[in-house]
Amino acid sequence: MPRAILCILDSVGIGGAPDAAAYGDVGSNTFGHIAEHAAAGKADKAGLRAGPLNVPNLDALGIGAAIKLSTGTMPPNLSATPKGGRFGVGREVSKGKDTPSGHWEIAGVPVPFEWGYFPQTEPTFPPALIEEFIKRAKLPGILGDKHASGTNIIAELGEESIRTGKPICYTSIDSVFQIAAHESHFGLDRLYEICQIAFELTAPLNIGRVIARPFVGEDAKSFKRTGNRRDFAISPPEPTLLDRNKAAGNQVFAIGKISDIYAAHGVTHKLKGTGLPQLFDKTLEAMEMAADNAFIMTNFVDFDSEYGHRRDVPGYAAALEYFDARLPELIAKLRDDDLLILTADHGNDPTWPGTDHTREQIPILLFSPSVSAGEIGIRSTFADIGETIAHWLGLAPGRHGKSFL
Repeated sequence: MPRAILCILDSVGIGGAPDAAAYGDVGSNTFGHIAEHAAAGKADKAGLRAGPLNVPNLDALGIGAAIKLSTGTMPPNLSATPKGGRFGVGREVSKGKDTPSGHWEIAGVPVPFEWGYFPQTEPTFPPALIEEFIKRAKLPGILGDKHASGTNIIAELGEESIRTGKPICYTSIDSVFQIAAHESHFGLDRLYEICQIAFELTAPLNIGRVIARPFVGEDAKSFKRTGNRRDFAISPPEPTLLDRNKAAGNQVFAIGKISDIYAAHGVTHKLKGTGLPQLFDKTLEAMEMAADNAFIMTNFVDFDSEYGHRRDVPGYAAALEYFDARLPELIAKLRDDDLLILTADHGNDPTWPGTDHTREQIPILLFSPSVSAGEIGIRSTFADIGETIAHWLGLAPGRHGKSFL
């Protein structure tokens, strides 16, 4: 009986989005530019990596061919002739370039509305919102109130937050309200509590997520975000692939931040992990646990959070190489009737100006011992991915997208 494993390489876009101009992202190409920088020696870092990008397993599945199909150009050290599986390109119909839009559409539900966003002003949040938040959460005030990188603002304001008991509130170009606070000095449960209050207040503004960003350490030099992040997210507007498979009586394994992204809908097994090694291990663990007709979905967030937003080209390149080196472990665990799909949810080009996501097309790399190699073309919606998995698992077709099998 079939099973399906879907790996979201968070932010690993491949350029070429036809509407990139509307987002100021014409020419962005996350994977392609990393490969170009690596070939030029611009992704070398002592003790980390050096030389051209080395991803032979992803290339064998068609990443180079997918980039060429998406952009018309072939990045260095990649190939246009994959050795197995099927490759193609996903094109998003949902508005924006954020995590919920990409993930919901991948799971068969394009976003039918415009998300709310906060202006790039300082202060950025509506005064009435903050006033009510402080009142309901019984806070002495807040810090931040601006667009910022999460790691930078913790280094900037973390010590003051500990001293005053005020949480750090910030946003980005995405539809998010983020709250950072110290795990022990402020309290993890207390952080979750005020995030729930913030979620209730921001939902009428169509803000997609409120994200709890706990950190530890005692000064700016030692502060570090922990794996206890929690996303409080608006629910998808209709049943996703996860809901559909759960309703059919099957297992749905949500690994990493997947459960949060779908507001826990359609999840039967939730596996948390921090960092690429642990997320990969949890995926392999789920494959051991998964019964017939199970659906396993993992978000590998580090590509985005640790390297894309931080514009860290060497780190991003090393992360891709790490994932590639472990890919044979995953493939070796596939049963003859298992389906593996590797894809992304948006771009986050570390060579691009700013620190935000980039509007790009995404790779679709499909492999199963029982599926022949080939090309699936440029798909008109990410929802084709979800419908392909639904088809594979024997579920009835959804309202959006078409299977490419």
